Amino acid sequence: MKYIIISAIILCIAVVACNKTSSNPDYAATAVCTGSTPTYTNNISNILNTSCATSGCHNDATRKAGISLQGYSNASSQFKNNSKNLASINHGSGVDPMPQGAPKLADSNIKKLECWVKNGTPQ
Repeated sequence: MKYIIISAIILCIAVVACNKTSSNPDYAATAVCTGSTPTYTNNISNILNTSCATSGCHNDATRKAGISLQGYSNASSQFKNNSKNLASINHGSGVDPMPQGAPKLADSNIKKLECWVKNGTPQ
């Protein structure tokens, strides 16, 4: 009986954890990007360098949470391989809202980031 109760508790924890991580939509997949193909050089670098890859946050020196968004290769890799980054800037559930301690990015900048990811993070 004891093993059944322990198994049930573990199963409940697993279900709650799975529901928590899957509650955010795929922001890049659902982004409407008609006529919008932002590139890192022309659009994204400025957003990341002023809001994310700053001293004490996600630059090469600090790498808060192990993440650097400084430079194209770092930013591209982080956004291609981690959907939580888009969830964070959208202030989704189950993630830390970013930028931390600052207002949410402008909707136009969030859309640029989503479309950049949707289009394969062009340089």
